[in-house]
Amino acid sequence: MATEHTTIKIQDVEVPVRIHRELRMGARASLRQDAAVLRIPRHLPDWEEQRLKKWFEDWLRLQFDSKPHLLERLQPKVFSDSDVITVGERKYHLAIEESDVKGHSARLQGGVIRIKLSRMGSESNRREAIATLMRRIVAQDQLPALARRVHELNALYFKQNILSVRLKYNRSNWGSCSRSGNINLSTRLLFAPPEVQDYVIIHELAHLLEFNHSRRFWDIVAAADPNYKTHAGWLKTHGHTCDF
Repeated sequence: MATEHTTIKIQDVEVPVRIHRELRMGARASLRQDAAVLRIPRHLPDWEEQRLKKWFEDWLRLQFDSKPHLLERLQPKVFSDSDVITVGERKYHLAIEESDVKGHSARLQGGVIRIKLSRMGSESNRREAIATLMRRIVAQDQLPALARRVHELNALYFKQNILSVRLKYNRSNWGSCSRSGNINLSTRLLFAPPEVQDYVIIHELAHLLEFNHSRRFWDIVAAADPNYKTHAGWLKTHGHTCDF
């Protein structure tokens, strides 16, 4: 499968677009949390591909006209020097410097995320680099406290062996659990209220007892978090706001 990354400007918003060329018969359009997606057959004549792209753009405009909030979700955040980012109870100040170095780098110093950007590359590349570096730095800083909470909830309700706790950027889910006891949590979860964070942690820990989503699994979750449906609902409604 070949993937093309591009953008389409709609209502002054540069909408991220992924075009997948794959083995398929027809075209399919969809909206993901992070991008609009067009799937088309491989090896199309140029005129046919251009026709499908125009169809896709018209389809997108119809979606955003009927549901304006979808366009807001896809608008990328732009971070600048001296911005203050609040993650939970912690505030991070951004200090962004451009230089002639080849790569981008960042470090945390006394509550200040110092980012050094290369002048090489496009503006969109630098914008994505800032977000990526922030996710990495904040994850390193917040992991010890979140890992302690994982172990506290495990000791309270599950008493299972935990091999590791990791924070990583993930848009496809809020967390995961392996059979060997690895708990992975998305850095996006750091923007959720503490009780919602606890729900996701409890959800993943429950998989150490029941590695599925059966009725027994949800009974285990409910025993530790009786309001789990409310907390899961919060993620469905507000989850799109939890991001860098």
